[in-house]
Amino acid sequence: MTNDIDKLTALNRDFVASVQNSDVRRFDEILAPEFYSTNPDKSLVDRAAFLEQTAKPVAIKNLQAHDVKIRIMGDFAIIHAAFSYTTPDGQQAHGRYTDCWAKQNGKWLAVSAHATR
Repeated sequence: MTNDIDKLTALNRDFVASVQNSDVRRFDEILAPEFYSTNPDKSLVDRAAFLEQTAKPVAIKNLQAHDVKIRIMGDFAIIHAAFSYTTPDGQQAHGRYTDCWAKQNGKWLAVSAHATR
């Protein structure tokens, strides 16, 4: 399980960095075909819409995850975490996210994400 924890820890870092850097290429590698995301505005988007919204540059800076908790249940994992960022006007802000991952053909892929702020 330690190896899976290490992999999921790295994938979580990649997920957060990909949000901050609008990295559609990396998301294309780590999102499952059946991926869905609940956005902070309460909209639900599928994989294609998520990649489309990710391609747009973000206005926030310094996005960081905190208090990351990874739970593995066989070939399924849930990552809970807090996050912080700087708004375009320089204010500090925060929220929480929950990402769900499934091991498919030996590879962890994100199947669901939910962020609140």
